[in-house]
Amino acid sequence: MFNWLSTTKPAFVNKRTVKSVLLALPLAVLSACGGNTEKAPDVSDVKVELNTRRLDQDITAIDTNNIAAGLQKLQTKYPDFLPFFLDTLMGLGIQGNYNDTVQGIRLGMHSFLTHKDYRGLLDTVAKHYPDTKEIDGWLQQGFQYHKHYFPNANERKVVYMISWLNNWAAFTYDSTILGIGLDMFLGASYPYYKAVGIPEYKSTQLVKEYIPVVAFRAMYRERTPFVMEDRTLLNMMIQRGIEAYYIEKVLPFVPKPIRLAYTEKQLKWCEENEAGIYNFFITQNFLYERSLQKVVRYVMEGPSAAGMSDQSPGEVGTWMGLQIVKSYMAQHPEVTLDKLIAMPIDEQKILQESKYKPK
Repeated sequence: MFNWLSTTKPAFVNKRTVKSVLLALPLAVLSACGGNTEKAPDVSDVKVELNTRRLDQDITAIDTNNIAAGLQKLQTKYPDFLPFFLDTLMGLGIQGNYNDTVQGIRLGMHSFLTHKDYRGLLDTVAKHYPDTKEIDGWLQQGFQYHKHYFPNANERKVVYMISWLNNWAAFTYDSTILGIGLDMFLGASYPYYKAVGIPEYKSTQLVKEYIPVVAFRAMYRERTPFVMEDRTLLNMMIQRGIEAYYIEKVLPFVPKPIRLAYTEKQLKWCEENEAGIYNFFITQNFLYERSLQKVVRYVMEGPSAAGMSDQSPGEVGTWMGLQIVKSYMAQHPEVTLDKLIAMPIDEQKILQESKYKPK
């Protein structure tokens, strides 16, 4: 059920860069008016023109008796995105040939629009998201903070879409578009998440309150992809820490657990066991370990961290990396956010100059 005609996920399409991000966030309530004690800059005067489109609604409205004509109209509305959506994301192989005799339309697109399971998904998305005003407000704030720190950054068009539960929660395309798959935010009770292989520890995380984090994480990873090959655990922790620091800066109104992809209990456990976590990495000789088999699990999602309490988050290294990065930035007020992201990572130098002392 909900299988793609093609399940290949591209990492790069010529100049059209695509970074898919599988949502991994805790179940909590997003407070658009606050929820954190960190001071944030006033961005009320930062002008951002939020441009959003509902491809999911436009796809749903296509006349199933004349699909090709419907797609032709959408090509006019989405000239910069529809071919990528149909051929790369959905694997239909239409290649701009909007004719009802084309197999990708006659069989593929027709199935997506008429099969009861696929149609049920479209109807569920429509019920959950009759509009996106609340999400738009969160994204608007995030883009204002982003522009505050990166004034020369280009503005993104936001395309809300549906990817048939293929885990395209948020991604960037061609440096101008931010795609958001609303079908990945239908709540823990949506029955088909388990059917498509989403782990139990993630299933309760797929709600709309987490869209801002996933969206800006996708933008960050477009510019700064995570590199694991021949990297020490400390290097990977700092990579993740800088990413988490960026999210903290552009989404200061989002509560900490959501920003970090942790539950409140997992965050509390980290804060109460900071010295123990750091000591674990020291005693296991993991900080400078380059064997991915031994250490990558500490910077990747999971139900808990190997060798630690069941209350720990799987990606505990991200939290530790964030503490080191925040300590480093406190010691180097001259380093701006854009400089931090752009500079090569010398993990030993950053750790030493951070003067990090776990509590």
